[in-house]
Amino acid sequence: MPSIMAQISDPKIAFAYLRPACVLLTRAPTVTNVETLSGQLKEVDDATLQQLQEYVLFPLRFVLKVPGPKNEKLVQTVAEAMSHVLENTCVQSWEALRDLLAELCLCLCSPTDPGKPADTSEELKSAVLRCLDALLHAAYGDIVFKLFEPVMLPGLGAAISLLLALAEKEKSRDVQAAALKCLQALTLQCDCTLEHVVPSSEERCTIGGTMASFLPGITVAVARIITGDLRQGHAVTIRAIKVWSRTVGLVMEDAQIQAGEPSETPSADLGRVTQLMVQRTPAWVKSTAGKLSVLLRKIISCTSSHQHWRVRLEMVELDDHLLARCSQSLGECVGPLLEALVGAVNDEEPRVRKRCEVVLSEVSQRTQSRSSSGGSDITSKSSSSSSAQTFTDVLSENLHSLATSLPRLMRTSDDQKKLFVLNVFLGYLKVLGPLVSVVLNSAAHLERISKALMQVLELDVMDVRIVEERSHAATIETSPGSPDPYTAHTQRKHFLYFTDEKIFSALMEICRTLGYYGNIYLLTDHFLDLYRQSSAYRKQAATVLNEVVRGAAGIAVATEGHGLEREVRGHSASQEDLTVAVVSVMEEYTSLHNWHLITVSEETERDRQDQQLLSPAGLLSISNNNVSNTKATSLQVIPSSFGTPSPSPSTSAIHQLNSNIWQLCIQLEGIACFAQALGRDFRPILMTSLYPVLEKAGEETLLVSQAALGSMWDISGACGYRSLKELINENSDYLLNDVSLNLQRLGQHPQAPRVLTVMLTHSDCSLLPLVGDIVQDVLTALDLSYDHKAALFCSVLHALMKALARWFPSSCGRTRESARPKHTSPPKEVLDIRHFLLDLRKQKELSEGIGIEEDDTEDLEVPPPTDCEDVEDVGGPDVKAELPAHLCITKDVMERCIHLLSDPSLRLRLKVLDVLELCVCVLSERENELLPMAHRCWPALLQRLTADDPLAVLRAFRVLCTLGETCGDFLQRRVSKEVLPKLSSSLVRQAPVSAKAGPVYTHTLAYKLQLAVLQGLGSLCQRLHLGDADLDAVCEACLPYLSCRQPIRLQEAGRSVFQHLIQVDPDAFWFTLNELHCPSSYAPPHPDLQPVHLSGMGRPRDEYSDNVLQLLREEFGSVAETAS
Repeated sequence: MPSIMAQISDPKIAFAYLRPACVLLTRAPTVTNVETLSGQLKEVDDATLQQLQEYVLFPLRFVLKVPGPKNEKLVQTVAEAMSHVLENTCVQSWEALRDLLAELCLCLCSPTDPGKPADTSEELKSAVLRCLDALLHAAYGDIVFKLFEPVMLPGLGAAISLLLALAEKEKSRDVQAAALKCLQALTLQCDCTLEHVVPSSEERCTIGGTMASFLPGITVAVARIITGDLRQGHAVTIRAIKVWSRTVGLVMEDAQIQAGEPSETPSADLGRVTQLMVQRTPAWVKSTAGKLSVLLRKIISCTSSHQHWRVRLEMVELDDHLLARCSQSLGECVGPLLEALVGAVNDEEPRVRKRCEVVLSEVSQRTQSRSSSGGSDITSKSSSSSSAQTFTDVLSENLHSLATSLPRLMRTSDDQKKLFVLNVFLGYLKVLGPLVSVVLNSAAHLERISKALMQVLELDVMDVRIVEERSHAATIETSPGSPDPYTAHTQRKHFLYFTDEKIFSALMEICRTLGYYGNIYLLTDHFLDLYRQSSAYRKQAATVLNEVVRGAAGIAVATEGHGLEREVRGHSASQEDLTVAVVSVMEEYTSLHNWHLITVSEETERDRQDQQLLSPAGLLSISNNNVSNTKATSLQVIPSSFGTPSPSPSTSAIHQLNSNIWQLCIQLEGIACFAQALGRDFRPILMTSLYPVLEKAGEETLLVSQAALGSMWDISGACGYRSLKELINENSDYLLNDVSLNLQRLGQHPQAPRVLTVMLTHSDCSLLPLVGDIVQDVLTALDLSYDHKAALFCSVLHALMKALARWFPSSCGRTRESARPKHTSPPKEVLDIRHFLLDLRKQKELSEGIGIEEDDTEDLEVPPPTDCEDVEDVGGPDVKAELPAHLCITKDVMERCIHLLSDPSLRLRLKVLDVLELCVCVLSERENELLPMAHRCWPALLQRLTADDPLAVLRAFRVLCTLGETCGDFLQRRVSKEVLPKLSSSLVRQAPVSAKAGPVYTHTLAYKLQLAVLQGLGSLCQRLHLGDADLDAVCEACLPYLSCRQPIRLQEAGRSVFQHLIQVDPDAFWFTLNELHCPSSYAPPHPDLQPVHLSGMGRPRDEYSDNVLQLLREEFGSVAETAS
């Protein structure tokens, strides 16, 4: 048979062609016979098939009517064949429509329980539903309306119940969607591309009256489908929403309700069918609207945040359909419908937003036109009064109502519901647009909205970690290469009533939108009143104010055309208005009682504890060589008071301190917001605002200092400065003037030193000429009040010395690098026996005094003058050159450090040791200045090294190592006589303890002290050129740390000591190591030479072998090769 052939168009030929297959199918109802007929039907054109419709449908319907169980495949094939006929023809007979509807429904329902779907295959159900859909589309208009006559109520009800059951219970998405589509077609509301019957208003009223009987069942069942399992897919949900909205729109249509029911009395022949009929009276309408509003709220709550945008778009269509057709009859539903519509204004999908804007505009026009026409005759008095309201009134009332319930909803709802409610709130503001300012003129609205925001934005201030975190980092180093380093440290706020970041973002957008559309003066005055009213509202009011100002400047505000009055677009406030508002808020923020808040609890016993550390019984065992007390054999006799917080009485509760910290952070963020809002116009305000921000950047509390640093970066960006350095340098004149004045009144302005600290940290050497006099003021103030303010001033001095070390890099750092031992072995040299023996003879003669005179005369030869000597200055007076400013400052600071090294406070001593180390580094470029200062500080430093808390010993040893690197031989005798014996003995005493200790030992101060001493001892010995006796003592003390029983890092530090010692005297320490463990015997190169005997030869491997072999291999490569 050819693939393409002309269809039969002659009815007689077609009849003759189809008759055998029809007869055969009637006699033998098999799948093959149905398929044969189906194939032949496709060869007949539509017009001919229309004439033969009843004839060809008869055998197919006959198969379905045969009593008894039927083959599923057979029924499916029959349904597919009937679908082809019905899709290409029209049903012109009411009897045929009625009977076919009943027969197809029987194919879907269970034989034993006709009210439930049959347990058949998905394919069969899909085929029958397709056939049913084709039947409803094929019915002529004049006969399809007979379906909605009262006599058909039972049959129609059965069909609707069956389709609802399939749509709700079936697992196949295709079957669910097909059943819902059939429901749409059954009520003549199908939205497919085929032609449909368009009912007149009277016919629509008839259909609505009949469907009123089934409205409860349809709406409840379809609502369950919409709010059901998300796994059913968005296509089913969309189709269900369409069925729900179209059915409700059909039954509750305003035009039908107002027209009223026909006054005909039901026929007596109907019998009990009259019980199924519903009269749409005003009472029924009101009751039904109330019940529908419950279902509608449930549907909206489930679909408003649906993950698929098409579902959210269909909800907008539902709102549009019902508001356009049923706004008066569905009085109770208008609120939820408007809420859903307004909530979609902020949808993330542009297509949803765009459609929503169009619908809102249409709703607004309809409402305004209705109110302008004076309203219409409505049966209900309440609905009549509501219709006279303008759309703005409705929205503002809804906004007021939502603001009233917002705190409760935020406390009781889940995060998804909270986000929806906030989006609705934001949507109302956007829809009102410029009319927001009119709404806010109502004191009731403004009060309700502001109080709602105050309650919703309440912070959780019970986290103890906020108070605990301390800032060693007001000294965060910044450079042009790191333009925004604070962002990595921003702390997330924790709120009482929500945790989702999206909710916080929505709240902030609400505040910005209020600022954008509202009156900036009204809003700032109102929220400043709340700020002053109660400390409970202060943080929330500040948060709102910050965002209101940003919104008023048009920052981060979505300004698409949502508003009702497009021609009166909202716009950001003028720069003059913004400046006035910002200045008033800034004055409140930085006022004395709102800026200088307590953020740390007073610790009154710290000084007493530090005094106890200096008592004779509590001194570290390193200070005693001959201590007989066995308890003093450990470096960990005294636990450091620095590591554990003292149980000091706290005058402020934790939550109050947290509250103060967050208030300061929010106010600092606010100053940054104001700078962003004003841009370069903020520069004049810097004269009053920058100093307070710098005060907080030097705060001890980590959260506050980070917020201040972030604010500084935002200010510098907004005002056009490229970095913090440029911000501070450009404004340093009046900043330093304030610092200088406040240092003279330190009792009233205790924060002044912190401002100077932050300035030094973030500036460059161009600040030094300006800061010289201020430094002298600081030093003078320190001399006058060291009892109380020494710690604060030491922080300034530490920042100053760090800045000087950064601005004027010395050779100290380079010296440290060069002092590290070289791990690469030197290049191999060929041993020349002749030269070796001649040198040995010469050394022997010199030791016996032979030839010493000649050697002396050689040594006494005067070297020629070098070229670099300045011949012009030979005859001039010996005038000492003036020191550079930074070295003068360093000497003055070092003088104070010497006096403060014996302060009772451990914290202060540690800080002073840090400052002293920096002073040594800066002075290292002038040895003639450094050495006298080193001589002066030695006694106090020695006390810290030998009789102090372990933490102080650690820092003091670090200072000693720095002095050793910079002063060299100057300290040789002092270290050899006063320090080295005590360090060596303490290392010897502690070695057995660390060898036996477990893994926890590495967390103790004793371990840290051991490690620090071992890491610094080698370079110290190398720099100071210590004698053989001292080197032997160090070697003896460090040999136990080559044991594999020691902690790994102590072994590494022990090896580093020997690496330095080998640089000083390779032969001696080669011998020492081989005495401990010699890898192999050494055969003499000549029989006349004596064999070498070392103690380490022939020893089995022991605990020292690995580290000794590693040292020999790394430092004496040739020996290691021989050994291997």
